Amino acid sequence: MAEVVFAKAFRRHVDCPDATVPGGTLSEVLARYFECRPSVRGYVLDEAGAVRKHVALFVDGDLIGDRTTLTDPVGAHSTIHVFQALSGG
Repeated sequence: MAEVVFAKAFRRHVDCPDATVPGGTLSEVLARYFECRPSVRGYVLDEAGAVRKHVALFVDGDLIGDRTTLTDPVGAHSTIHVFQALSGG
């Protein structure tokens, strides 16, 4: 079971407590999390199910490589961090 951890910035907008969730890929883990917290989905994913432009997801400290289909593998003891990405110049 992977641990899903949200940055404080998300908590200002939506109720998104940290949770331990089963799944072998990032897509599976997030789908299970969103089953319990459907209001969080729109803050993390766009209408097509891809990661929103200003969101960064990390699995075990590594930025994910697949922002579209979320096929990055997740281990039994992985930690997934969800951050609001910074942009600008």
